[in-house]
Amino acid sequence: MLGIATLTTIAALAFAAVTIGNVLERFVTRGLDQQLDAQVNVLARAVRPDGTLDQARAISLPAFEEQGSGWGWRVDGLAGHWASGAAIVTTLEPLPPRPPHGRNDGRARELRPHPGEGRDARGERVHFRQLALPTKSGPVLLTAAGPRRVAVAPLREAMVPLLLSLALLGGALAVATVLQLRFGLRPLRRLRNELAEVRAGRLRHIPIEQPAEIAPLATELNALIDQNEAGLAHARRHVSNLAHGLKTPLAALSVKLAEVGRDPDGSLGEMVTQIDQRVCHHLGRARAAAPGSNRRTRTPLAPAVADLTSALQRIHAEWPISVVMEIADIAVAVDSQDLDEMVGNLLDNASRYARSAIRITAHAVIGTVELAIDDDGPGLSEAAMGEALVPGRRLDERGGGHGFGLSIAQELAELNGGSLVLSRSPQGGLRATMTLPVAV
Repeated sequence: MLGIATLTTIAALAFAAVTIGNVLERFVTRGLDQQLDAQVNVLARAVRPDGTLDQARAISLPAFEEQGSGWGWRVDGLAGHWASGAAIVTTLEPLPPRPPHGRNDGRARELRPHPGEGRDARGERVHFRQLALPTKSGPVLLTAAGPRRVAVAPLREAMVPLLLSLALLGGALAVATVLQLRFGLRPLRRLRNELAEVRAGRLRHIPIEQPAEIAPLATELNALIDQNEAGLAHARRHVSNLAHGLKTPLAALSVKLAEVGRDPDGSLGEMVTQIDQRVCHHLGRARAAAPGSNRRTRTPLAPAVADLTSALQRIHAEWPISVVMEIADIAVAVDSQDLDEMVGNLLDNASRYARSAIRITAHAVIGTVELAIDDDGPGLSEAAMGEALVPGRRLDERGGGHGFGLSIAQELAELNGGSLVLSRSPQGGLRATMTLPVAV
């Protein structure tokens, strides 16, 4: 908008400068033409019917009497040539005569001089007026010339303040355009910030107190937010119902297979367990990717991690593992259920392979939160770290997991606008670094 306004303003000012310049030039040139026409009319009255010049009547007007002024006149005909003042070298061909109307003494009033450009004997540009006057002996060409600088000098003097005024006007219009855009677009900038607040979970709706032009947009955005939130709740209810519908038969099947003789080698029970894990995996993805899931809430990180750590320590009470937490007072823009599932899978994986200690640290980094979980276990090679994030890929068949924990944590982190990276821990084991959006 600013670029278009600038270009149109420059074009308008340029057009105004050219137009006003042409008007001034015509005005100044008209005054010069009037002086030259007056001299041509004097000469026309001094021409006799036989084409000779009555020199007594061929007087020079005041401007033409000054020596070296650049003013001059000429009379050219078959009967002779007469001149006064500056020597004129015209570049315009003699004009054809026009037939007179009325009496011969009125012929000068019946004919109109024609303009032309030329140079005098010194090479200076001159502006002249010519009249082809018909006589009995043939046409007589009357020429009166004046220096072009007479018209150019006033024009230049007038154009300097004109261009300066137009430049000041252009600057004032540019400032006015910038101010208009700045204040005119302020409601849109405020709306953008309010929408960012909703996206970060600090506001539930966009405030409806908006200018009349923006109010319909704010209403539509709030309706879209409500629709997405309703869609998310609806999707989660279906996920919950589906989870209950699938897990109950799987649990019953597991009980049946646990009876003596039904699963001698335990392979069927292992398959049922894998099915259960796959159901949990895909249901978790569906819940996180449900419509409206991008609207995140503000979840404090330290209390959530502390609750998960306490629960895992009770579950694995037989393992002597110490947990050290260093988490700043920060919150993430992630749903609490998603956060529990992500951090819970990472902590469960660390507790399975740690020898004696797990270290949990978290700090804010430019709009994000980096949560790192280190263990002092055997760790993984570079190739194995990539394999560990593949769903269902078990790198250690002796463990109790089924290969879905890390992949679920990674997918949930990405669906929430974050990431999960595995690396070597300074404690010798594995480091899982999860990046999540921060909630201010």
